[in-house]
Amino acid sequence: MSDRTGIFAGDDPFVIARAWLNEAGAQEINDPNAIALATVDESGMPNTRMVLLKEIEGEGADAAFVFYCNYGSAKARELDSAGKAAFVMHWKSLRRQVRARGLIEREDGPLADAYFASRSLKSRLGAWASHQSEPLASRGALMAEVARLTPKLGLNPPRPPFWGGYRLRPLEIEFWADGAFRLHDRFRWRRDDLTAPWVAQRLNP
Repeated sequence: MSDRTGIFAGDDPFVIARAWLNEAGAQEINDPNAIALATVDESGMPNTRMVLLKEIEGEGADAAFVFYCNYGSAKARELDSAGKAAFVMHWKSLRRQVRARGLIEREDGPLADAYFASRSLKSRLGAWASHQSEPLASRGALMAEVARLTPKLGLNPPRPPFWGGYRLRPLEIEFWADGAFRLHDRFRWRRDDLTAPWVAQRLNP
């Protein structure tokens, strides 16, 4: 009999992840949807940075974690090259974390258009102005580029062709909750491929 009860209960890890994220949204002071996204470059050197998880999309085998960035950035180049990534969400207020790793695919269609349109005007202009990860002479140079583009793009700038989303379709998800005396609770969900059933297993802390 499984001892996955309470906050770990359920047969779908995405349902658990959504519940934890919703709970964190009510308690974390800033960015409860922040994830530390890990990639590797072509030489195998790892990189990690914080990005915002914008959606846990879909149900069952089709579910995915969705985030957005500039396709010219270092992380996008590494995502495209490797086709794989990992992330961790950590909430100090809940004393919990979620780890995931799996396969990457681009979201470069209507969903990306809709999310871009939902951002503030200044954020949309900033996305056009920034050559993310490239050297920048000064902050003034960046602001000058925003000022140059503002009259050109108007009040409803479209999504740049170099900006969009990614889906991480996990092959592994781990849920961790703090326990007394460092006897933490850990459950790992794993599947062999995206169509295979999930298998959940308790891990030693």
